Amino acid sequence: MTIAAILGGKGREVISIEGDVTVVDAVALLSARRIGAVPVMSGSAVAGIFSERDVIHCLERDGVAALQRKVSEVMTAPAITVSPNESVLGALALMTRRRIRHLPVVEGGICIGLVSIGDLVKYRIERIESEADAMRAYIQAV
Repeated sequence: MTIAAILGGKGREVISIEGDVTVVDAVALLSARRIGAVPVMSGSAVAGIFSERDVIHCLERDGVAALQRKVSEVMTAPAITVSPNESVLGALALMTRRRIRHLPVVEGGICIGLVSIGDLVKYRIERIESEADAMRAYIQAV
């Protein structure tokens, strides 16, 4: 199964920000939307990703003054992205290897979605449960 299937189920809405937004405003957006990360856009291209981890790192480094910095100064860049044709297992492996929890989905240079490790794990659990149910039904029928 591919990332496109995940987006088909969860939708393609992408909450994003521009790099000139202050960290305090970006934190307000994360809190209001109850999300852990947003792609940082430069036009239609993903310039980076801003996450809760970036907030922690910049606060530790610069103290409260970090809240007035621009997101472009503290974001993780370049963003690690995937295409909609990437397999779910491939994306999970990438997230595990790179120790990240969010992947912008990019097609033709344009961000068309965002998947989290929670989205991918939920999908895998649903698939495993579905396969187990099919096995039980098969065994009971025999």
